[in-house]
Order: sequence, then C-alpha cells, then structure tokens
Amino acid sequence: MSNSEKFNSVPYVHTISEAGRLLPSSSRWNSIELDFNLLPKSSLNENFESLPSRFSKSVDFNLFVKDKIHFKLFVVIAALIILIIPALILLKYFYPPRNHHHGSSHNITLALNKALLFFDAQKSGPFGENSLIKFRGNSGMNDGNSIEKHPDLVGGFYDAGNNIKFSFTTAYTVTLLSWTMIEYHDKYEDIGELDHVKDIIKWGSLYLLKLIVPTNNSSSASARIYSQVGGNNSNAENDLTCWQRPEDMNYIRRVSFCDISTASDLAGEMVAAMSAASLVLKEDKDISEKLVKAAEELFILANSTKKKETYTTNDECGGQAKQFYNSTNYKDELVWGGIWLFFATGNKTYLKYATENFPSAVKEQVASDEGVFDWNNKITAISILLTRIRYFRDLGYPYESSFISSTNKIDLLMCSYTSDPKYSKTEGGLILIKPSTDAALLQYAVTASFLSKLYSDYLQLLRTTLRSCSNSVFSSESLQEFSQSQVNYILGDNSLKMSYVVGYSDTYPVQVHHRAASIPWDGKRRTCSDGNQWLNSKRPNPNTILGAMVAGPNKDDVFSDERSKPWFTEPSIASNAGLVAALIAVHDPPTGSSGSIGGNLGIDKNGIFGNVKEVS
Repeated sequence: MSNSEKFNSVPYVHTISEAGRLLPSSSRWNSIELDFNLLPKSSLNENFESLPSRFSKSVDFNLFVKDKIHFKLFVVIAALIILIIPALILLKYFYPPRNHHHGSSHNITLALNKALLFFDAQKSGPFGENSLIKFRGNSGMNDGNSIEKHPDLVGGFYDAGNNIKFSFTTAYTVTLLSWTMIEYHDKYEDIGELDHVKDIIKWGSLYLLKLIVPTNNSSSASARIYSQVGGNNSNAENDLTCWQRPEDMNYIRRVSFCDISTASDLAGEMVAAMSAASLVLKEDKDISEKLVKAAEELFILANSTKKKETYTTNDECGGQAKQFYNSTNYKDELVWGGIWLFFATGNKTYLKYATENFPSAVKEQVASDEGVFDWNNKITAISILLTRIRYFRDLGYPYESSFISSTNKIDLLMCSYTSDPKYSKTEGGLILIKPSTDAALLQYAVTASFLSKLYSDYLQLLRTTLRSCSNSVFSSESLQEFSQSQVNYILGDNSLKMSYVVGYSDTYPVQVHHRAASIPWDGKRRTCSDGNQWLNSKRPNPNTILGAMVAGPNKDDVFSDERSKPWFTEPSIASNAGLVAALIAVHDPPTGSSGSIGGNLGIDKNGIFGNVKEVS
C-alpha cells in the first residue's frame, strides 16, 4: 500500500507542533485539540463574526484531549468549581462563621450569662419564689421607715459586698446597662438574655422613681432626693459594723437625703438613667412615660437652682458616700443627663444644653480622671455619644463644632488604647487607665474595652478602616484586638491563669468579700456578733456569687483571694455593669443579622435615634 493510500485509510488525524506533521488518531474525540488563542484580540465593542478571520481553516492546535473519559471528568469538575466558588462566597457573606474574635478561646456567652446573674443576687426587697439565686430572700422590707413621713424605699440593689444602697451607683448602673441594650439588643436576644436585661433595668428604674420627692417651698418648687439607704449610724449595730446577711438585718437603717441644689451630680445621673431606661422599656408605655416625665422635671429643677454642688460635699446628703464614691464634679453628669434626655425626647433643646456646657465640664475634669469612664466621670462617654450623632445623624449648625471636638477627643483616646504610650499595661496585659491607683483596676479596663469595641463598630458602619490622631493611626481591627485582650485577661488569660469573674472557668476567687455569699443559707439567723467568724474564715464562701467580677489584681498582676481584703475581692454593681458592657460588645453578632442593625455587626445603628427628628 502506498503512503497516500495508508493516509487515506485513517479517518481521523491530529497534530502537535513538536511533530511538525499530521498524525493518525484512533477516534474523533482523541483528535479534538484546544487552543486558547483562537479569537482575535480587539478592544472594540463590535461583532467579531462580521470580521474576516486571520486564521486559516487549517489550525495548528497546541492542546489535545487524549482520553474521552478524562475529558468528560475534567468538564464536570470545572463546572462544579465554577458553581461552588460563588456559592462559598455568598455563604461567607450571608452566614459569617461564628468565632471568638481574634482567636479567643473563651465562651463569651457563658461569661455574660453569669455576669447578669450578679444583679439578681444584689436585689434588695421582695424576692420571687422562682428567683435564680437560691441563697437570697426578702430583705430591706422596712427601708425608709427610720425617718419621718416613712417614704417607701424598698427595692433597688445592694451596692457591693455590704448591705448599703447608693443611689448614685444605682443610677450609673441603670444608665450603662440601658446603653448596652440600646446598641446591642439583637445580641442579647440572640443569646436569650433580652428579657433578663430588661428586668434588671426595670428593677433599678422603679427604685429610682421612688427616690425623688417634690417639695413645695413658699418661694419655689424643689425636690428631695434620697441618696443612700444603710450605712453607719449612732447605733453599735449597722451595715458597716455587722457582717450579716441582708435577710438577717433587724437594726435601724440610716437614710440620707439631699436638697436638689446640693446634689447636682446625683440629679444628672438619675436623669440620664431614667431617660436611657425609658428607651429600653418603651414597650411598657406607662413606665416609659413616667421615667421621661420624672427625668425632665428633675433636669429642670437641677438647672434652675443658682447654687450647684456635688452630693458628697454635704454631710447629710453624701457625707457617708464620700468614703466610697466621692464625686469630683457635677457638670459632666448634667451634660450626661441632657444628652440622654435628647435621645429620650428628641427635643433639641437638651442637645443644645449638652453641647454648650460640655466644654466647661471638660475644663473642670480632674486630671487623674482624664480618659476614664466610670461612675464618677462621663466625659469620654459623652464624647462617644456626640461623635455618634455626628457620624449617623449629623444635625449641623449649631452643634458641628462640638461634634468635631468630641471626635478629636475620642480619636486621641483610641490611639492611647492601641499605640500611644500614654497608658502602660501590666506584664500580663491589663491596661492601667489610672496608674496611680493600686487597686480595683478592672472597673476601668472593662469600660475601656466597651468604648473601644463600640467605636470600632461605629467605624465599620461608616466603612472606615483607619483613623489618625497626632502622629499615630489606629484601625477598627486594632480596637477590636485591644477590647478583646482586656476581656481575655479578666476571663483568665493572665499570669495567674485565674478568671476574675466568679463561676467562670475552673479557677476563680472563692473568698469573695460579700456578706450574703459568705454566710451559709441554712434557715438559721446569724446575729451581728456572729458575723466575724464568717468574715475571718479561711474557707471558701458557702454560696457562689455567680458572675461577680471582683476588684481584681494590682498593677503588678498580684492578687490575693482573701475575704478580709476587699480591695482585691469585693465586687460592685457599677463594676459589673462595665463587665456586661464589655462582654456584649465583643460578643459575636447573630448569624445573618441584617436590617436596622449594622450589617452583620450586631449593633443597632438607628435605634437610639427613634425619637430624634430629621433636620428640618
């Protein structure tokens, strides 16, 4: 057979460039070759088919498929990849993975569940049979009976490990918890704690309403504010000398009160608390309206007096509180109350008051309190809220200068958390917001954690990744890392490997400075004289005060778990409010959250502005 005949007898051929000639092929499939440069290249948007091809009808293919089965497999796999990759991208967008930020191994939900229980353990007044706290019962049922006219002062919260009720820290606690609810209510709902938080806020708010009693003087309207129940008195047995469960108290409970002109700071904090709580409890219209009405009336009275003072300058009003909660300024609380009244009512008169008086409040801030957010200083928190208005509901003139000034303050503060050497840290990583203080450091760390994560969320809502301050920059990511680091330290990532939240992890303080927790709940009444044996006992508390964040270590990361050393082991409602704020801020958002909250951040962008009208 000739070469030409041999060639004609092969029905299919193929070629490869290396061979330089046609080669026989056993099937049609094996003769298919692919070239990825077949189409002419052009930048013009026109129909390529209308152009003459620069390719000949005979094409020298560069690639070919040798096996039909493998080719089909290749096509199927390629199609699957094309379909799967977009699906994974969409899945990641709509259902972000739930994780603990930046590799945290802690169960933030569990820590938050326990931290909220602490407020149930601190309740004064009637205890329900279904209470989650089994070592507590009715207490303080005669509060208010020790003075003339017998005001009803039953209820509220015991402040710390003692049996005293301070109105100032109760109001601060209600304000801060309400703020967290307004910002992160979807997170609370997602973990099943929404109603629990509302109950705590309602309990405190109803007590605050009891503390304001109008007095009709002949010259002008005024009001009396009850500032404290319990504490020292002329009797040998009292809340300070007796180590006794609140249920066992039968001594006379001292009541302190103030005229409105001698308690401007207390009035301002109560205005803030009732205003913020009215937003949380808006579904209970009757209570919400009562809170707003009382807040507005108290705010007007507090600002109508020519003489204004801090409540601890007057012995009858806050003389006893001075040794626990000495107030250094009243202007920040009045501004604080004004801005929360603005949110509660939408009345821009209150915002005008806040922005006009904020500069003087800043000037009167004690130098050692700069950058601190706690029961005594609201400057940083006010700056955050004014910045929030600027970012998401910019009302323009005449507020703009105050908004910009506040934003600059906050940016500097955030830089100090993340990069600026202003605040040092312990070797274990706890930030020293008040380095001159050698105790109760955790209360400042948790509020710094809350504010930094909250501001990070604001920036993410703005799609802003970086902010500058002086010669430094910070990012929303760096703020999250800082915030989480402080929470991690408190939950056990420290040199002692100890959780400072009771009941969380395997190692936590067991000798908490707390009367109710340290005395057995066995149906027996302990007298005042019985108390010292429990105070001085070296045994663990018979009752676990779940969720209590103790005062914490000193600036050398040293901690002593001894009941007789309250500067290490005593919890308080104000500190725990900060802990709850930090925990809910760093908590993962609900999966697939959307709508009014910020994308998948779990923060409500517009809820705080529910009563604020747009610029007309």
